[in-house]
Amino acid sequence: MESLKISRRLPILSYLPYLPYLPYLPMDQILSLLTSLSIPFTRYDHPAVFTCEESERLCPPMIGAHTKQLLMKAKGKEIYVLAIVMHDKRVDTKALAKDFGAQSFSFVSPEKLKEMLGVTPGSVTPLGLIFDTEKKINVVIDEGAWNIGTFLFHPLVNTATLGIKREDFEKFLKHTGHGHRIRKIPTMY
Repeated sequence: MESLKISRRLPILSYLPYLPYLPYLPMDQILSLLTSLSIPFTRYDHPAVFTCEESERLCPPMIGAHTKQLLMKAKGKEIYVLAIVMHDKRVDTKALAKDFGAQSFSFVSPEKLKEMLGVTPGSVTPLGLIFDTEKKINVVIDEGAWNIGTFLFHPLVNTATLGIKREDFEKFLKHTGHGHRIRKIPTMY
């Protein structure tokens, strides 16, 4: 297949037939999608950050739940979970796996991350759910993050962060066809 050139002038919906062939969408395309869905956001530009610790050090003050997103796969099963938790939590993956009838979860490989969410490590975001056209990923949101009311997510790249209100994030999930569960995600401490 020929290389597809992304135009800044075409709406993201015109690229949907090509999603399986795109390694990622540029940030401006996800911003266009959010705008077309009438989802307001606050954009914060910053240096590239790969960890929550770097984010705390290098990012400007941002209003919302400082979260991390963890894409995991159940051991021996085709069960995928995207857990959205506060940045300072250490998730008890074995306890969470039991909720899904699995023995344990492990983090997916960088290749699987690219395939399923269209991102690289350090850029994990639920906005990448547009790539999960088969709806394989279960979304679980920690109640602590949910209760804050505004989420901070990368727009498919780790050089910016978007503040999106809870109700607008639900609108995005509805657009992608993903449900979500809100619960207290078990932690190691």
